[in-house]
Amino acid sequence: MFHRQGPTLLELAEQALSSVEQGYDLLAPKFDYTPFRTPDPVLRAAIEALGPSGSVGTALDVCCGTGAAMRHLRPLARERVTGIDVSQGMLEEADRRLSGAPGTAALEFVRGDALEMTFDAAFDVATCFGAFGHILEADEPRLIQRIHQALRPGGRFLFVTGHPPSKLRPGYWVARSFNAAMRVRNALWKPPFVMYYLTFLVPRARALLEAQGFSVEVRDGILPEPFTPLATVIATKH
Repeated sequence: MFHRQGPTLLELAEQALSSVEQGYDLLAPKFDYTPFRTPDPVLRAAIEALGPSGSVGTALDVCCGTGAAMRHLRPLARERVTGIDVSQGMLEEADRRLSGAPGTAALEFVRGDALEMTFDAAFDVATCFGAFGHILEADEPRLIQRIHQALRPGGRFLFVTGHPPSKLRPGYWVARSFNAAMRVRNALWKPPFVMYYLTFLVPRARALLEAQGFSVEVRDGILPEPFTPLATVIATKH
């Protein structure tokens, strides 16, 4: 599951007993060698759905981590690609890894909480990959509101998520068991570490986006195997 350059079990345990910010500061140098990093084939196929190179002015990657999506966004944007993340360690790693990345758009790294973003009609495109599990369900409407505010009229919000899985599949119960264990951990240990599975699936995502004033397009089957069952969502701000 893990690359030999990835974190040890002890390092993962240390992360799990930290806050989200501290945990990812610790994990940052080895994050790209874990299965938690969204694979490049997924990023490439999803971002290609936004259009050809140079077709947007500015792009925002929410919870950008080590900059994996920003690498694919840079050729798409003519002017600027901004990444925001709560972890300074992840931002520093992104800055290092994106040195010399393809494209000419300026790269900007902002340390901040996605739920507290104050961008105002600044971007043509926003993306978010692999981060919804770090957002509590109660906070999802606020995240969508902040992204809506950050986009210009006609701006698009792109992300990848799943359809609700069958309760007959073992993976469903594995994910539910993990979520239950995480809730117990957070009840007994502070600071909390927010990471849950089966979050922001298509039906809830669509409902929240439409309530905020987005039109929503769900594209199935455009990702390569073995990720084909995942849905690519493009929400457009009215």
